[in-house]
Amino acid sequence: MTTIYDFSAKRLDGSDIALDAYKNQVLLIVNTASKCGFTPQYEGLEALQKTYGPKGFSVLGFPCNQFGGQEPGDAAAIGSFCQLTYDVTFPMFAKIEVNGDGADPLYAFLKAQKPGLLGLQGIKWNFTKFLVDRTGSVVERFAPTTKPWSLTGAIEGLL
Repeated sequence: MTTIYDFSAKRLDGSDIALDAYKNQVLLIVNTASKCGFTPQYEGLEALQKTYGPKGFSVLGFPCNQFGGQEPGDAAAIGSFCQLTYDVTFPMFAKIEVNGDGADPLYAFLKAQKPGLLGLQGIKWNFTKFLVDRTGSVVERFAPTTKPWSLTGAIEGLL
């Protein structure tokens, strides 16, 4: 059976990392953007990271510019924004596409595992969230409007 551990991702610095580096952790995988109405969710995502990180949890941020051009910066600009504006400590990855022919393979997998409303696989907007259990299985998908703090029960249930 395929899990998220079968994929790799490119970090903001351009280096590759196999996602099995996050084995046995609960993960929240989020497509992010610096100039989105939902961008303030970085604060809540970081709060989740600080609260649950020591217990085996991590947020993984994947910048995406497919929705209204809301992530126009390069890797350096994205990293700087996240650090200076929200003091982000969770891993941020290189900018990817989440929909269409150029969709990152990880996101193709996430969408297939947990389609959205009416069974549609496409990501509707930035800050769509996928909750992954310690075995690498996708447990739940949350809409961009879902506030990070509202996920505490689901996260605690998996920890």
